[in-house]
Amino acid sequence: MHCEEAGQPLVRFSHCQKSIYSFGVPARCPLCQRDVGLWKLEDAPVSIPNPFSNGHREKCAFLLRPTRGSFLSEYDGRSDLHVGVTSTDGTVYNYGPHGVQRDEAGWEQSLAVPLLQPNMFGLMDQWDKYLADFSASGTWLPHRYDEEQHNCYSYALTFTNCVLATEGGAPLDKSAFTEKYVLPRTRQASKYIVLYRAVVQHGFCVSDCPTWDASPPLGEGTVGGC
Repeated sequence: MHCEEAGQPLVRFSHCQKSIYSFGVPARCPLCQRDVGLWKLEDAPVSIPNPFSNGHREKCAFLLRPTRGSFLSEYDGRSDLHVGVTSTDGTVYNYGPHGVQRDEAGWEQSLAVPLLQPNMFGLMDQWDKYLADFSASGTWLPHRYDEEQHNCYSYALTFTNCVLATEGGAPLDKSAFTEKYVLPRTRQASKYIVLYRAVVQHGFCVSDCPTWDASPPLGEGTVGGC
């Protein structure tokens, strides 16, 4: 994954009896300026899992990204989020004031929720047709768009419920889907954003900074208020 898609990779290592986060392991400890030296197994550097992915490389997935800007650079936790659904080739179908758009770029830093179970190969073969036919419905014409009641989330969730029905699952309302699939990913993303920005600002972050293990949620941003 390119750095412009999901940011520079973060690592955590131990020195001076503290956990230190940075973009790569420096030759000298940023706290004591001594050589980092050899590692004990428990102190060895570890990569911090990056919650963001290039949505155009995600097949059959529900995607979230900020309506404007990117998560790592501009998102403030209160801004609106835009959502879409990917085809098998990574085209992102999404609904807005101009109807259904088919984006081949612009979702390079997204949160992804896979929509297919691993054993649903038959459905994957029909996925693109289902998605195209669903998107062609008069329900998603531009004049029907409403920022509050009939928006990108309505579109993506309705299609997701069609998938769940095909898999034999019960439909989910917006609240249930958000709680089950969206919030776990946005909470993880929030921790990563706080940590990433601290490292960008200071060059490193120690354990008394907001860390991967404890940080506030993304905030009050609206999903679907595009």
